[in-house]
Amino acid sequence: MKALFKPGPGPGLELVDRPEPEAGIGDVKIRVLRTGICGTDLHIERWDDWAASAVTAPLVPGHEFVGEVVEVGDLVHDVAVGDIVSGEGHVVCGTCRNCRAGRRQMCIRTQGLGVQRDGAFAQFVVLPATNVWVHHAQIDLDVAAIFDPLGNAVHTALAFPVIGEDVLVSGCGPIGLMAIAVARHAGAHLVVGTDVSPARLEMATAMGADAAVDVRATRVSEVQRELGLREGFDVGFEMSGAPSALPEMIANMNHGGRIAMLGLPAGPIAVDWGTVVTHMLTLKGIYGREMFETWQAMDAMLRTSATLRSAIASVVTDRLPASRWADGFEAAASADGGKVVLDWTCWSDDPTTENEEAR
Repeated sequence: MKALFKPGPGPGLELVDRPEPEAGIGDVKIRVLRTGICGTDLHIERWDDWAASAVTAPLVPGHEFVGEVVEVGDLVHDVAVGDIVSGEGHVVCGTCRNCRAGRRQMCIRTQGLGVQRDGAFAQFVVLPATNVWVHHAQIDLDVAAIFDPLGNAVHTALAFPVIGEDVLVSGCGPIGLMAIAVARHAGAHLVVGTDVSPARLEMATAMGADAAVDVRATRVSEVQRELGLREGFDVGFEMSGAPSALPEMIANMNHGGRIAMLGLPAGPIAVDWGTVVTHMLTLKGIYGREMFETWQAMDAMLRTSATLRSAIASVVTDRLPASRWADGFEAAASADGGKVVLDWTCWSDDPTTENEEAR
């Protein structure tokens, strides 16, 4: 099979032929249709300090995908050949305290698909059946391919009640954009997004943000006054990891405000803990998705809201044949657009080469 492969430590990836993975008795083998490019994949391609410390190479990366089931193990039930599926990329041990208590997203022995085990940047991928999510028949393949990052957005946006609340979102990358749409869908009063990319700020407005703030030129406090928020924001989603974002958010929260943090900073961030204490703020770390409540929530929201389906679909701004993976990585690294999807059924820019079975 064709696969994007990192043969060992160091920068770069190679599109090569690799042996097809084999499914065990509890596994599902999936023919990959489309994959999303994640920031994690960019780290792996560059082989930065994080990748060197966290990634096991040789490796096939990739964890955002949709595909068609082609084989199931003898002990697999509820997943059938022909199903269109995505997968939860955190493969857990099942026996640690958190797993046994039903808190699988907190497993202390988690292995990441495409990080510590071979992933989905390939024509085939194998996952435990317990990690497979079966889509309904009408799912848009581009949306299905980004269920993993959509789950991050949903987990963050629903970490605290947002009905009638004023929400500040720092970082309008693809996940931040989706979080804006989810907060709007969930009944937030006012939603404000911040970023430094004019293109992404424009997208934030299209996703339903009441204001999109370029923090290079405007302070959040100015927009807060313009919107009449005399007491500050009620809920914050910190999606950027930028050193200035969390302090700015803390400075603009109402007393008792709650902050969900998904963005991973590159280093330590100086925080005014006095304000956190005296304003009685709550800070909650978010990593991945709740297994599988988040999946259930995002599936239900998409099925019942055409507006949300359209908003999430619009986050995908580039779809390229898998053979042009390098162009896809370049577009994703530009940090100036939406989500980039690679099509593993199409190996040129001619859409007539796409496998007719791909929906």
